[in-house]
Amino acid sequence: MTEIVRVGSLRGIVMRGPGLTATLPFYEDMWGLNLAHKEDGAAYLRGTGNEAFLYGLKEGPVFGIEYVHFSMPDRASMQALHDQVSAKGADVVRPLGEFSDYAGGYGFEVLDPDNRRLRFRCDALELDEAPEWAKPRKVSHVVLNTPDLESREAWYQEVLGFRVSDYSADQMVFLRCNSDHHSIALVRGNYASVNHVAFEMPSIDEFMRGIGRMKQKGHLPTWGPGRHGPGNNPFAYFVSPSGFVIEFTSELQQIDESTHEAQVWPRDDPEKMDQWMTAGPPTPAQRAVMQGRPDPGFPEFRKHGGTN
Repeated sequence: MTEIVRVGSLRGIVMRGPGLTATLPFYEDMWGLNLAHKEDGAAYLRGTGNEAFLYGLKEGPVFGIEYVHFSMPDRASMQALHDQVSAKGADVVRPLGEFSDYAGGYGFEVLDPDNRRLRFRCDALELDEAPEWAKPRKVSHVVLNTPDLESREAWYQEVLGFRVSDYSADQMVFLRCNSDHHSIALVRGNYASVNHVAFEMPSIDEFMRGIGRMKQKGHLPTWGPGRHGPGNNPFAYFVSPSGFVIEFTSELQQIDESTHEAQVWPRDDPEKMDQWMTAGPPTPAQRAVMQGRPDPGFPEFRKHGGTN
C-alpha cells in the first residue's frame, strides 16, 4: 500500500473583504506584524521568522478566506502531493507550475469541500529572520467552521494526509500535518466560515507581553488569557477591526508520532477547556463572532474575476 503524502507545514493565510487594506495600521501598530509587500488592493504582513508573509489583507466583495497557505519541502514532494490530490478527485483550480506573485515559488491550488482555496508552495521567497520581543513568529493554526464536520475531517486526512490529534467532544477536531498539535482545526458550524487564526509567540512571557501591548493600546482580549486542554497552548483572542477573530498563542504541544493517541476532550468540564481557569467559557458574543460570516469560497472569488 502506498504511503499517503502529507502536507509539509502551514505558512499562513490571506483574508479578503471590503475595506480590508484600511486595517493595515492595526496589524502593524498593535498586533506586531510588519508590512512585507503592498500592491494595488492587497497588503502582505510578515512575522519575525523567514516566511515571506504570514497574513494577507486583500480587497474583495465578500468577507472570508482568499486562500490558506501551505508549504511542501521540495518539488518532488509537491509533485507527489499533486498526484495524490488529483487521484482522489479533488478540484485542482490552479495546475502545478510557477507562481508569479510576490512570494514566487512553485506549486498548485485545490479547493476543499467547502470551496476554500488551499495554496501549496515550495521554493518560495525567504526573508532574513527579524527577531523582535513579543512579536508573532508564525501562524500557528487556522480554525475553520464547516456544516459537515465528519466528511471534511475525512477529506483532510485522505486527500492531504492530515492526522487527528484530538477532539473537543463532537464539536471540533484538531488536525496536524507535522509535529505541531494542530495546523488546521475544524468546528461544527451552520455554514462555512473562518473561526479564527492563531499567531505564535516564541515564549509564554512574550505571549503575555503581547496581550499587555494590546491592552496598553486600548484593545482588550474578548476571551482569555487561558490555557486550552487540547494542544496545551495558552490563548488570548481578539477581534480585528474588520471583525475577524485572531489569537495570540505559544507553547503548542509537539506530537510524538510513535506514542500519541487522540483523545476526546469534554466540553462540560471547565478545567479541560481552560486549565488555568482564568478565562471562563466563551461568552455568547464570542461564540457568535467565532462563527463568522458565511463564506461562499473560491467560486465567489472567480465570479468577480479574481486570478491570483
